Amino acid sequence: MLNTTEDRQRKIVEMLREELFVDITTLTKRFHISVSTARRDVLDLEEAGLLRRTHGGAVSISQVSQDPGNAARAISHKAEKTAIAKAAADMVADGDVVFLDAGTTALEVAKFLIGRKGLTFMTNGADIIAELIRNDISNFHAVGGEFAEINRSFRGPLAEHFIRQFSVDKLILNAASIDLARGLIFTGSPANASIQKAMIEVSSRTIVVADHSKFTKSSFSATAKLEEVGVIVTDSGARTIIDTVSEKLRKKFIIAS
Repeated sequence: MLNTTEDRQRKIVEMLREELFVDITTLTKRFHISVSTARRDVLDLEEAGLLRRTHGGAVSISQVSQDPGNAARAISHKAEKTAIAKAAADMVADGDVVFLDAGTTALEVAKFLIGRKGLTFMTNGADIIAELIRNDISNFHAVGGEFAEINRSFRGPLAEHFIRQFSVDKLILNAASIDLARGLIFTGSPANASIQKAMIEVSSRTIVVADHSKFTKSSFSATAKLEEVGVIVTDSGARTIIDTVSEKLRKKFIIAS
């Protein structure tokens, strides 16, 4: 038991360096304090910029003002991304028109979809285009526009205009971060958010692919509300955070195994 508020709050920050998520109940038991005291500690630490409050607890601060490059993301949480990609690909039916958002997880989805019957692909991702061509896939539409090296995508007004000429069955959407407390999906820049909004507009069902690390970050630009997407596919590392949200929202999540 820690005797001072300062000692207790310092320990909470240390806990968040090691754990994905800390809930209020854990804090009350760990420090033998009331729920109101635990909430006040979390509020004080958020105001000091040392953590971010979420529904039922807190996560560490990690602001993503810009997405990391593809090379870094390709090797990050590789096993989790593969499991997520397989689960997302299983939601695509033969004959669907599928939009693959630029990004490493969507690229993994593309690898699982290659060889499926009657699929038509659309993508703004240069690496996904290369993968489709490498596997002799001819039934796809490549989105053109301004090239962004950060995630090897095509975006901007020309890309958005092109996308809005179509109607697709399934969208595989990447996320830089997901804020469950506010119910929002974020990406690293307004330009990325704008093109992702166009993708969502033309899609009958949006499938978000996001590993557990995306729930402990905040990002600059909001893409969509969680209620606007069909499903969020993630890995078991996010389970402790997801378990704190409402049952209605929890139904949107699928844990890939």
